[in-house]
Amino acid sequence: MVVLKGRRPEGATDDYDTDDDAAADDMTDQQSMRTERSSNTMRAPNSMKIAPELAKITLFHGTKFKSWQESTQSFTYHMHSFSESRVRSLCKHNQTNQWIQYNQTHMSRTFPSGKRVDSSNYSPILAWSTGCQMVALNYQTPDDPLRINDGRFRENGEQGYVLKPSSLMMNADIEPRAALLEVKILSGSCLPKPGGLSHGECIDPYITISLFDCHDGKELVSVQTTNTVMNNGFAPIWNFEDSFHFQVQNMCVAVMQFTVWDKNPSPKPDDFIANASVPISCMRHGIRSVQLFDANNTRSGAFDFASLLVLVKFEHSQAEI
Repeated sequence: MVVLKGRRPEGATDDYDTDDDAAADDMTDQQSMRTERSSNTMRAPNSMKIAPELAKITLFHGTKFKSWQESTQSFTYHMHSFSESRVRSLCKHNQTNQWIQYNQTHMSRTFPSGKRVDSSNYSPILAWSTGCQMVALNYQTPDDPLRINDGRFRENGEQGYVLKPSSLMMNADIEPRAALLEVKILSGSCLPKPGGLSHGECIDPYITISLFDCHDGKELVSVQTTNTVMNNGFAPIWNFEDSFHFQVQNMCVAVMQFTVWDKNPSPKPDDFIANASVPISCMRHGIRSVQLFDANNTRSGAFDFASLLVLVKFEHSQAEI
């Protein structure tokens, strides 16, 4: 399915939204005003021509954000685009609930800041928590945020869209579900060498367990690390007494990431081995097998059988909504 966003209604010129318009959110107010004044003086009237054939198949009409009250009353096919800095700013100023209400009837798109010249990514967690439907990332960069996104969309078997949590579709202000989570890394199986190479020394694996979460409009990241198992990538076993506790604030959108590293002598940096991102909403009690993926979120060759054996316990959870 292909959805086109552009200039849909006839005669709409003043409120048309482009990536350049939304990217102005990364500037200071003074810079934005100066840019807008200069662009207005240089822009000729009716300079934007849209082919009627394209307008007919365009589903969403991009509009500039002014206020939630005005946006909520607009046509449902009107949508906004927000840069990552604008996402944080709106959440910081206690506008999360208004944004959630808006996203129940309209579409929102978020995208990386233009300042990310290295094509790195921002965490999609905060945008997901407000119900944003289109959270754009730089797919050319295999970093943690992209792996979080990959884990989110594996929960339906990689079949496309993932439904919003029911709490984001209610009119009343609902506190996000919280939980106390205990995780133990028991063992690993068939952990490959860095880059999936078939030759080289035995790896010295250890695991970092990262929880990506949000609360009160702020992103939260907590990271804990296991001990290192020396010279054993085939079937490493970790200390069963080492358990890691996490306070999950928003189970609907939080994601836990398991990353396998190969320990190297200092000052050489440790090598990335494999990774798995699992939405907290998909985690279950008991001993579970976690499939691992390579740096590009694929599972083939040396990664066909790579996995971790993990013990999961939810010590407390709010009632299901």
